[in-house]
Amino acid sequence: MPQAGLDLFAVGLDRFTAALDDDLETVKGGGAAFHAIRGEYGSGKTFFARWLAERAKRAGLATAEVQISETETPLHRLETVYRRLTERLTTATHQASALRAIIDSWFYGLEDEVLDAGNVAEDDAEALAKAVDELMERRLADVARTTPAFSAALRGYRQAVAAGDSATAEALIAWIGGQKSVAASARRAAGVRGDLDHFAALGFLQGLLTVLRDCGHPGLLLVLDETETLQRVRGDVREKGLNALRQLLDEIDTGRFPGLFLVITGTPAFYDGQQGVQRLPPLAQRLATDFTTDPRFDSPRAVQLRLAGFDLERLGELGRNVRDLFAAGARHPERITQRVDDTYLGELATAVTGGLGGKVGVAPRLFLRKLVADVLDRVDEFADFDPRLHYALTVSGTELNEVERNAAAAPGDADDIELELP
Repeated sequence: MPQAGLDLFAVGLDRFTAALDDDLETVKGGGAAFHAIRGEYGSGKTFFARWLAERAKRAGLATAEVQISETETPLHRLETVYRRLTERLTTATHQASALRAIIDSWFYGLEDEVLDAGNVAEDDAEALAKAVDELMERRLADVARTTPAFSAALRGYRQAVAAGDSATAEALIAWIGGQKSVAASARRAAGVRGDLDHFAALGFLQGLLTVLRDCGHPGLLLVLDETETLQRVRGDVREKGLNALRQLLDEIDTGRFPGLFLVITGTPAFYDGQQGVQRLPPLAQRLATDFTTDPRFDSPRAVQLRLAGFDLERLGELGRNVRDLFAAGARHPERITQRVDDTYLGELATAVTGGLGGKVGVAPRLFLRKLVADVLDRVDEFADFDPRLHYALTVSGTELNEVERNAAAAPGDADDIELELP
């Protein structure tokens, strides 16, 4: 999946843009937002989340995508979710993890604010440090009431940087990010103890939102992807995970997390089945959305957003977008548009989908790979290459991911599927 320019590939998502942009404006204004993305496997939930993250970054927000999993990131351990959040934290200018860059930017901003007030001379390091500490405490006052360790660790980090103690500074950034096994000497230097726990994680998230807002990022888009994995865990663990999600939504409703845009993704079975959300009635009531009507009448402002997934028409539209983009930078754009016309794109889409057991939802990745590498590149490079005459689609098991491989194996056990286009 490309990491940028996802609007070019966002086929069928136009109906969500206005409502989601309103949500982003709400978050930028100090509010909070939440959506549950609903779709079957292959419907594009992860793509939707990354497309939304790109829009969020353009609006100035920081983003983080966390994959929920039974072993690596269980939802009921919010300290682990917070740790993954900081590991994957990105902005429009910084890749993961952007945590240290964000905190450094915050302290620079605090120093500028103190100096702009005109009460402290720039060359008076001691007075400047004291004034910055006082300003930091005022900014984090709400956080300090429940989680004083957050501001203590930040203070210790700043002191370590000022003293040139890079080892302690790195260790404290790791501790602020929820990492385990941080050197005891670094924790002692900052006056903090132990590792982050479930309840402190909420306070650290609150503190992170404050820091983000102060350094020019008015909010955070947090995506919890693949929450349907909760259906496959032990019953007690599942209920703890669902309760953690309910707790997080409760805290959002109380206004504890201004600037947080929380998005979760899951399958219909997760939202509707007895092994998912329905096991916790208060959570089920919060997420309840009527999907009995025609999907074209779904509200883009509902708490749950239903993704219809790809069909051949949308796959063809995606192909046209990519072909036109390719042609714009090609050496022979006329040849591209003539030989890879709309009819051929439809034929290729049908052939790729047929090679995957007719499952259009899992076809886009392979379709684009074949289109660009096997067809468009060759048409541009070779004057006599005609894809209808010189190209026969071959789908090999070695180039498929697990989902595609399962789809391809569905009709039979052949490792390779060769299909000639008409």
